[in-house]
Amino acid sequence: MMQDAQRLRFDLAGFARDGTLGDHAALMRLVERADAQGYGGIWFNEFHFRRTGLPYPHLPLLGAEILGRTQRLRFGTSILVLPLHHPLMLAEQIAQLDFQSGGRVDVGIGRGTEPATFNRLGIDPGTARDRFVEALTVMLRAWTEPRVASDGPARPFAETEVGPPPVQRPHPPVFVAGVSEETVAVAARHGFPLLLSLEPNESRQIPVFRDALRRLGAGPGPMAASSLSRYVLPAPSEAAAMAALDRLTEVLNARRAARAAERGQPPAPPRDRAAMLEGFAIAGTPEACRQQIEALIARTGCRNLRCFFDANGLIPMPRAEAAMTLFATEVMPAFEGYRVPPVPDLLAGAGN
Repeated sequence: MMQDAQRLRFDLAGFARDGTLGDHAALMRLVERADAQGYGGIWFNEFHFRRTGLPYPHLPLLGAEILGRTQRLRFGTSILVLPLHHPLMLAEQIAQLDFQSGGRVDVGIGRGTEPATFNRLGIDPGTARDRFVEALTVMLRAWTEPRVASDGPARPFAETEVGPPPVQRPHPPVFVAGVSEETVAVAARHGFPLLLSLEPNESRQIPVFRDALRRLGAGPGPMAASSLSRYVLPAPSEAAAMAALDRLTEVLNARRAARAAERGQPPAPPRDRAAMLEGFAIAGTPEACRQQIEALIARTGCRNLRCFFDANGLIPMPRAEAAMTLFATEVMPAFEGYRVPPVPDLLAGAGN
């Protein structure tokens, strides 16, 4: 069941990362507040094998509690690393979550980018692409066919029933995370939207996706349903918002330089306020945020926005929660009943 491509959706992401870790009860209070405030969904990442700073390595377990505590909020995975999982078991877990929640699961998938995790599980990272494609094929068939079998090299198995049947038909919405032409082409062939990156931003993905959709003769639906990512810093005054943006920019520049040094690479040019507003952040008064969102929709054709209020743990939780509340009360209502303007040339060009 694909979400209405003409309706704007504001989601949350980035919580339970880095500085925001350590208080499960606080996270549950946050998701209950998000549900009451009208956010569309909340997304979490899959990472494994770290003793501290990683309380949620297994996303279905977290999703079960979040979905049990909320009425409308959707739960999304950003991403499930398909090559790490047996696709029958993962398809079954997702189907159960979808059943338990009455159809409030979004499935973000990808190939994974951490070879150390593959190595610890005895999986050759070089097989990630083939395992990804094989697992996706199995999962889609498991959700839509009475029985499924596979002779794939990674996970062969005899005919098997997988249940319960998903509530969402033909299956829960699938979003693909990826930058390479190969992975983006998988999304285009299936008509799946993309989970668009925050760091780096979507500028690498959208042209490749548009090209693939155009080659296939596809319509704009998968692009419209794709999910953008932005740091979101609303404030009652422009001065307060710009001060918060400047603080975040300084921290992000330092982090990027440190990571480049760890890899023995030259540091990337530091970003300034203008660069952040151009491609990475939405910041300002509620009215300024509304205008920036409208411009972003017009430029990309995407109708979904994942809001990183805590900047993956770089912004303290009290400030992130205050921004989340201000956005819900002063920005989101401006988009109720908002009709996305048509973008007739959505697939006409390769730029974003």
